This record gives sequence, structure tokens and C-alpha cells, in this order.
Amino acid sequence: MSPIYALVVGAIVLTLMTVSLARVSKVKTKADYLVAGRSLPAFVLVFTLLSSWIGSGSLLAGAEAAYRHGFVALWLAGGGWAGLLLIYFIAPRARRFAQFTIPDLLEARYNQAARVLGVIAVLFAYTAITSYQLIGGGDILHLIFPTVITATLGKYILAFFVIVFTAVAGMESVAYMDVFIGILATVTLIVALPVLIHVAGGWGAVHHALPATHFTTLGDLGLVQALELAVPTLMLMLGNQSMYQKFFSAKSERDARVAVVGWVIGTVILETVICALAVTGSALYQKGEIAQRPREILAYSALHGLPAWLGALMMGAIFAKVVSTANNYLFSPATNLVNDVFVRYIAPEASNKRVLIISRLMVVFLGIFALYQALQTGSVLRVALYAYTVYSAALTPVILAAFYSRRATAAGAVSAIAAGTAVTVFWNWDPGFLSRHLPAGAVGMDAIFPALAAAVLCLVVVSAFTRAPSREQLAQFHGEAVS
Repeated sequence: MSPIYALVVGAIVLTLMTVSLARVSKVKTKADYLVAGRSLPAFVLVFTLLSSWIGSGSLLAGAEAAYRHGFVALWLAGGGWAGLLLIYFIAPRARRFAQFTIPDLLEARYNQAARVLGVIAVLFAYTAITSYQLIGGGDILHLIFPTVITATLGKYILAFFVIVFTAVAGMESVAYMDVFIGILATVTLIVALPVLIHVAGGWGAVHHALPATHFTTLGDLGLVQALELAVPTLMLMLGNQSMYQKFFSAKSERDARVAVVGWVIGTVILETVICALAVTGSALYQKGEIAQRPREILAYSALHGLPAWLGALMMGAIFAKVVSTANNYLFSPATNLVNDVFVRYIAPEASNKRVLIISRLMVVFLGIFALYQALQTGSVLRVALYAYTVYSAALTPVILAAFYSRRATAAGAVSAIAAGTAVTVFWNWDPGFLSRHLPAGAVGMDAIFPALAAAVLCLVVVSAFTRAPSREQLAQFHGEAVS
């Protein structure tokens, strides 16, 4: 293998470390660490939002779905696109609220119980998401150094990088690293697509080599299965704590809204390019080792199908994207444990110095927990959908209700979070029970629809039979309309 691959990945790691260390001097207070001192301009927000959303979920799980089923995999991305259109209207409201975490929002709008359950749901979902970033990074390191680094060792190495990068400077580090990563990945993936299509013999050859269903709207899936790909990403996008933290970090409401426009454009382009690359790769490499590990199709295509210089850049861009997403989803639950548990209940008067020390320790602790999950994980696509569903069903309905419903109550929110989490965990925990007690059509169904239905039903019904929230609770979410 050409040494250029090792050189590119090494250069990327050094660049990320340099950017991270350069931001350390900016971090002096809790707000600096958790929300970058609320100073991020729209340009930085665009790339940090883009980099946090497009990681192993798209580069591994989405690519795996595209390898197996073709362009129907865009349903997985399309749910996020639909969510982005709605987020355009949510972003300014989120910046106006301007706290630190989603549980902050849940307590302000509902009560302490909602805050605690929110922390639990975020921990379940975000450490799972971080874990499959480590899987992706481990796979890439193994492909680059096959005789030196196993996929398992690669997970340990990536976990070390991610923990260090995230712990050093918090949101400052994450956001400014994402600018470099976002530009690198966007340019490299767009350039790589036509080159790989040419290597495959042109688009006609790609089309001829694959089943016709790979190029249809539903492919070989039914509408329900396609929606099971789209709805979890839609709901995760609408309630994504990492996203809200970026909006809390914005310089202004205008910067938050402008950033969403750039985020929409970048996400649609990049996820379509990723899907097309995976489909083209599936035409080139239908058999062999990649057929057993289709999640690696993008990295495998970069290694075997592109000129060395471009393949190295694409491999480096994928690696950097995985690191970026892992940073974001590791940082977010660490913020919860610090802000929503330590500061809220254990040491309310803690100094900025002590909060920063605890914050970094939480990053290390959760990074180790995510690594443990990565070592136990098989299918990235399966884990991705599980993590999305936990968050989507448990939190997204009550987050949206906080901004758009004056009737949703604390009891309704608590029951919804508990129901969404419980149904998702149980649905994935004991499939044998499902096969014995549910209709045949329900067996094999993803948890998203039953979990989401349970959460929304609890939110609506319990809210209808409990006392409406006070005007003070509503004022910070609905402004002058209720003042």
C-alpha cells in the first residue's frame, strides 16, 4: 500500500490536535467550555452542524444500506432533510432560550423529573451513537494498516484520539475542528464521485451491473420499511441535543437561522454523494470480503478504486468525519452529566475551575463507556436505528411541545419520555417475547412506530387530564404572546 494513506491520516490527526490545542486559551468559564461562550458565527455553525450530523450514520450505516438496497437508502437521509426544513423555524427560538442542554429546557418547561429522564435518554442514545463512530474509525485504520492495526485495536486508538480532542477545549475545540473537517470532506467526496463512476465504466455500466430496484424510489423495500428508515432520522434531527447546543452557542438568533440554510444545502449534497458513491462501489465490488462487511464500502472504494492521492484524501476525510461526529456525540452527554447532575444537584456553587475539571473527567468516563459498547457491537445500521429511536421517541415529542404547545404539561412530558424509552428498550431487548405475543406482522418491525405512538399518546392524554402549565413557564418559550 502507498504510504500516502498513512501520511494523510497522520497529517489530519496533527491538524486536529493543533486546532484543539489552539482553542484551549479561550476556555476559562463553564459557558466557554459548554457553549463556546455563545460566540459562534454562522460560518462556523454551518460546518460544525454538518460535521456533527454526517458521520458513521451516513458513512457506514447509510452506505451499508445503499450497498444492499441502492438509492432507497436515501430514505434514511431524507428523514433528516425533512427535519432540517422544520428546524429553520425552531433555531431562533432555541437561541432565544439560550441555556446549555436539552434537560435545561425540559426542567424550565416541565419539571425536574423530566430533566432527569431526559439525561437518561440522552446517555442511552448518544453513547450508542459514539460507539459506532469508534467502529467506523477502527475499520478505516485497519484498512490503512492491515498488518499492524486490527479493527479492534483501531477502536482503542480512535477512542483515545476522540477523548483527548473532546476533553481539551470543549465546544470551542469541537466547533473549530469541524470547520476544517467539513471543508475537507465536502470537497473530497464531491471530487471522488465522478472519478469512481469513470473507474466503474460510466453510469450506464453501474446501472447495468446492479438490479433495477437499486434505482427506484422504494427499491426492494416496502413503504413501511422505508419509513422505518426515515422517521427515526427525522425525529432525531428535530430533537437533537447536539444541534440545540450549537444553536445555544450562536452569536445571535440571525446566525442560528442563517446557519440552518447552509446546513440544509450541505447535507442534501453530501448525503446524496455518499449514497451514489456506495452504489457505484457496490457495482464494482459485489463479491469478496466487502460483501461480508458492506459498511466499509466507501473506505474500500477509496483504497482500491481511486488514484492513490485521491483515495488517501477520501479515506482521510471519512476518518476525520467519524472523529468529528464522535467528538460531538461524546461531548453532548458529558455536558448533561456536568450541567444536569453535578452542577444541578451535587455542587451548585462549584467554581469554573472545578466544573472544567469534572467536565473533562466526564468526557473520559463516557468515552470509555462508548468504547465498551463498540467492542460489543455487530451491525452499525442496527445500532444506529436503535440509538435514533430511543432519542426520537423519548425526547423529540416533548421538545417540540415545549416550543409549540401551550397545553403540554409536566406529567404528560414525564410519561411520554418514560414510555418512549421503555418501549424502545424492550422492543429491542426481547424479540422472542414479540414473536410469542404480537401479530406476525409486528415481528421484525422497527421500534420507532410503536415507541413514538406510545410517547405521543401519553403526552396528549396525560396532559389533557392534568393542570395546564403556568404563564411563567410558557413565557420563555412563547415570548410576548403569553406575557
